[in-house]
Amino acid sequence: MNTLTTIPVKDLINESLQKAISYEEYRELVTQLVLEGSTSGNEKTEALVNYTMLNDRRMKRWDKTVKIPEEARDGIARFNQKVTWLVITESWCGDAAHVIPVLNKLAQLSENIDLKLVFRDENEALMDQFLTNGGRAIAKLIMIDSNTREVLSTFGPRPSKATQLVNEYKAKHGILTPVFKEDLQVWYNKDKGQNIVEDILTLLDKA
Repeated sequence: MNTLTTIPVKDLINESLQKAISYEEYRELVTQLVLEGSTSGNEKTEALVNYTMLNDRRMKRWDKTVKIPEEARDGIARFNQKVTWLVITESWCGDAAHVIPVLNKLAQLSENIDLKLVFRDENEALMDQFLTNGGRAIAKLIMIDSNTREVLSTFGPRPSKATQLVNEYKAKHGILTPVFKEDLQVWYNKDKGQNIVEDILTLLDKA
């Protein structure tokens, strides 16, 4: 029996927050990994190294191009609860590369939202408390009350419309093929982060 599973979720969150990093630190770290020809996580395969390089480019693009609509800005401005967005990620994850820059843009709009990131393979016990259909899918946002450390809600690993596309394809074909994964990247590029914005505003409304 894995004794880690007996640790209270609040303790796992506190432990992870102690080693969490800011978005700026995360971006610097990913860029450094690219320079070193490496990747985050326990596996250091050539494929994952290449994904990290690709994701660094994606995040650079989204950092410059993501636009938050005025209505969404107003919604963020009205949010008056102190929360921490603890996001579980890895540098090689394609969904994370599309999602996290949008989360950062939203968090920048409110003094009440503190965005922090941790790596999945360094926080397995925490990850295992927030599985998606039994899997360690990332990026996973855990929204926490900054004062009580209570979990208020979660988001991820993908925005709702992308999740629907994935579920429908899996139901029909059983697995996600390389062709579908390319199509999913096209969807992200066309959506420009707007579905993520919609989902997060819904999450905040329910907090």
